[in-house]
Amino acid sequence: MKRPLLTSVLINPTQVLDFNLQQWDLLIRQARRANVLASLADLLDPKIVLIPERALLHLKSAQIHANRFNIALEYEIKCIEKALKDIPIALVLLKGSAYIQAGNNAAKGRVFSDVDILVPEQQLMEVETALVKAGWMTNTLDAYDQKYYRLWMHEIPPMRHLKRQTSIDVHHNILPKTTRKCPDVNKLWACAIKVPERNLWVLAPEDRVLHSAAHLFHEGEFRQGFRDLLDLDRLLKEFSTSDDFWLKLLQRAEALQQQIPLYYALRYSQKMFSTPVPENILLSSKNQVPNRIATLLMDALFLRALLPDHDSCNDQWSGLARWLLFVRSHWLKMPVCLIIPHLLRKAFRRVLGKEQH
Repeated sequence: MKRPLLTSVLINPTQVLDFNLQQWDLLIRQARRANVLASLADLLDPKIVLIPERALLHLKSAQIHANRFNIALEYEIKCIEKALKDIPIALVLLKGSAYIQAGNNAAKGRVFSDVDILVPEQQLMEVETALVKAGWMTNTLDAYDQKYYRLWMHEIPPMRHLKRQTSIDVHHNILPKTTRKCPDVNKLWACAIKVPERNLWVLAPEDRVLHSAAHLFHEGEFRQGFRDLLDLDRLLKEFSTSDDFWLKLLQRAEALQQQIPLYYALRYSQKMFSTPVPENILLSSKNQVPNRIATLLMDALFLRALLPDHDSCNDQWSGLARWLLFVRSHWLKMPVCLIIPHLLRKAFRRVLGKEQH
């Protein structure tokens, strides 16, 4: 498939020097659709790159929104800390919140909808009770949805604050219990890193990469797929400055049973963003993939689904690719005895307009 204009600019920003207004228009539309407009704005320094005024207004607006978001996020995290202050717990931030607190390059311009935290499963009830007392409530009261999350998933139902309307996802693992290769969460806890001067932790660098990979390549929804792959590109580039990072990453993937998601993360970040992955590392991770046919099939699906969901990026097979990956995500998450009734129920609820997850 042809590389989108947005991807080309993220790889080589200086090419915008030759852009006309139509190209700027397309670039901004693709970036907005992929939820990376603020990240693009951060990349294109107006002091170096001459940006047309009309385009610059969009980029500056995205940056202002991202900056305000960071202020709101910091306040939200402090509210969560306050709500859980009486519980003896190591509060681990995940994904975007972790990138921001750790000062990762992936945090630049990143905007997201909720705060993800990881807590010990045995303390879930205590944590949920404390959050409810502080004003958060579960989004769903449906009995089946409650059972779905609490019995099978790696998190409780999403919670929303009654006043601020902010959301929090409380995890006890990074993948569902029913996943065929669910990682040992104790290994994640053992290597977590404390945020200086805060009662907060983040996952180890290798685990941040593996969590991002596991989330993206077990996921059935790809509205944020392009942004999540860009996260991986940035994390890999940042962490690979450590001499032993690549070896640690392979070893950690084996320890957490995440070799296949790691292979896809390396393969598609390299294909889409030219991420500099050492050839021997890519070959080593490739050994975990079932066969060449499976790889070619995944290429046909992921190289479509991971693009921005914009008319200029889609082809006649994009919708089918995303649907097949949606079905695949449930195949990975659940045994067949659970998949079939669950998908039938989802389809029926969607017809009735009651679908929530």
